[in-house]
Amino acid sequence: MDNKLLEMLVCPVCKSQLEYKKAESGLVCKPCHVMYPIRDGVPVMLEDQAITIK
Repeated sequence: MDNKLLEMLVCPVCKSQLEYKKAESGLVCKPCHVMYPIRDGVPVMLEDQAITIK
């Protein structure tokens, strides 16, 4: 994942910074408790595609 891209991406719901989780292949929004998946190197930043996390 490109570091410059990671710096620009924010949660589409709450606009918080996202944390890159390489092992899970996703971007985590801690305030929303969701992870946006990365598929084929492309972050899927759609609210309905987010995975709820604990």
